[in-house]
Amino acid sequence: MSMKYDPIKRSLGKVFNSTPFLRITFYKLLDLLLLRTWHIKRELKKIRQDMGGEINVLDAGSGFGQYSYYMSSLGKNWNINGVDLKEEQMEDCRKFFRNIGRSDRVSFQKADLETFKNPDKYDLILSVDVMEHIEKDVEVFKNFHESLKDGGVLLINTPSDMGGSDVHDDDDHSFIDEHVRDGYNMNEMHDKLKYAGFSHVYLHYAYGKPGKISWRLSMKYPISMLNVSKIFFILLPFYYLVTFPICLILNKMDVNGTHETGTGLIVKAKK
Repeated sequence: MSMKYDPIKRSLGKVFNSTPFLRITFYKLLDLLLLRTWHIKRELKKIRQDMGGEINVLDAGSGFGQYSYYMSSLGKNWNINGVDLKEEQMEDCRKFFRNIGRSDRVSFQKADLETFKNPDKYDLILSVDVMEHIEKDVEVFKNFHESLKDGGVLLINTPSDMGGSDVHDDDDHSFIDEHVRDGYNMNEMHDKLKYAGFSHVYLHYAYGKPGKISWRLSMKYPISMLNVSKIFFILLPFYYLVTFPICLILNKMDVNGTHETGTGLIVKAKK
């Protein structure tokens, strides 16, 4: 049975969008809980060290806006343009960033990444858990390349073909039914980015053995329960009271280790 994230996202959004404080609290919880955020934040801190002056960023598939919020916290010289297909979500993000006084340097617009391009505009493009949803990925990579300045960096997080989306053999189906592919082969990702024009491509696995356990505890099992019945929203705090400390330890082990294989890919490409 495939699990649907969107209804759960909408339900959580209604709870946490009521005040800016609750939304920021939600972001902080996601930062702690989601292993991908640990990996992305580490890479962003490295990138930040190499960049000076005004930094123009495209948050490609910005979703709830949690990465736009984090990047806007890295310095007042960070200008972020978030794009996503869902206008309702974009308006929600615009309202939140107006309320916290950052709308002068964080903007959002509805856009399709298969056609969106802004030539030589960005120093950094961030794409977190987006490419597995897009059929015409090479077109998107070409648009990313065109939209980056010379020397600009593309940072991607996406499931790998080594069990990403919780698919482990030919008879399995993606845990997240919105995916158009179950995960990227490392060589496939490298070759597509080189074909799109990127001169340097660096890849490594995330979600090794510790990360796989953490993901099941922090995401798969709770989402599975919530898809069965909304009554599990009441039980969720008690569930995380037990599992949260375990997940933190596992996340730290995963982000500080190197993995011969993993269900996630962290990709950096330079123009």
